[in-house]
Amino acid sequence: MMSFSTRWLLPMAAALVFSAHVDARTISYATGYPPNSIGANAAATYAKTLEKMSDGELKAKVYPMSLLSFSETSPGIRDGMADSGFVLFSYYPSEFPNTNLVSELTMLLERQDIPDSKAGLAYMGAMAEYLFNQCPECVSEFAAQNQVFAGASASAPYMLICNDKVTNLAQIKGKRLRSAGPQWARWAQAVGAAPVTISVSDSYEALGQGVLDCSISSSVDLDIFKLKEVAEHVTTGAPGGVFGGTGVNQINREVWQSLKPEQRKTLLHASAVLGAVISWDYQVGASHELEVAGDSDIEVHAASEDLRQATLKFIDQDIQTIADNYAKRYGIKRADEMVKTFEATLSKWVKLVADVDNPEQLAELYWRETYSKVDVNRYGL
Repeated sequence: MMSFSTRWLLPMAAALVFSAHVDARTISYATGYPPNSIGANAAATYAKTLEKMSDGELKAKVYPMSLLSFSETSPGIRDGMADSGFVLFSYYPSEFPNTNLVSELTMLLERQDIPDSKAGLAYMGAMAEYLFNQCPECVSEFAAQNQVFAGASASAPYMLICNDKVTNLAQIKGKRLRSAGPQWARWAQAVGAAPVTISVSDSYEALGQGVLDCSISSSVDLDIFKLKEVAEHVTTGAPGGVFGGTGVNQINREVWQSLKPEQRKTLLHASAVLGAVISWDYQVGASHELEVAGDSDIEVHAASEDLRQATLKFIDQDIQTIADNYAKRYGIKRADEMVKTFEATLSKWVKLVADVDNPEQLAELYWRETYSKVDVNRYGL
């Protein structure tokens, strides 16, 4: 026979389970990535990680390419249409000038001794540390958009995906190159090419019709945007750099403030995993596409020495150009100091990621070195 105490404890336990279920919080997450893409798959991993780390107290509902597009995500998070999401800062130059200044320094990676497979991983680590700890102006401009920065991500290195063989200065002269950002547009002009501003999603048609000669892209775009169907040549080693101007998990500030400190900490931990997974998968995908390029009758070349040296010369000069442009255009007073601070942080992260062999190690490195040190009792409040 069941004792009185046992009969009492069972409904009590059921009530506690019900209470825990009621108290669970679901946070919407919007991304412009389509379903089954690197970005959407990483977001799904984030949702599982957040629920597991919080013991079911926090959940994420992922909306891939449905709730908000890339161009809508930042204002959508600001206005509460989504609780969080993936923001491309370069889409909003006036809203995030301090952050975009550092995002344009991506080609500094070419001055570092680092293999392509680790470049994006180092850049992500440096961006996260810089935005969390070294740029109060960046934190303020996030707050002005009713957002809290909760993590970074980065692509694989950028290269030339072309119709014709383009490996040296003579061959690149006059070529029409799709520019992925202002620094790459300036590089194109510096080496005698003509930059063209179109989205990567339009590169397929532009390359196929001959409107473009090359797209400055990561090799993973051969698969994601099917450029392998229209391109015939890939040149590695130029222009270099990665796309790292991303808030992999921007949080609506009111949502962030409504969370308990321990929940904020858990969310940051899961964000470190999100950034690690998406950045790692970009590196793996990019390497794979170069390995199998021959299956699509694509020839892979290395940039010639004259193009490499011209690129390094450009980078040395462009660092000051970036600082000057942001100082003049947006009145940023610490532009020169920001450049020096970020380059030192990047050099640190080049060393930190050197021995990382898998995304789990990478996520733990990001958490240990940066994300775990954010003061959740003060940050974003």
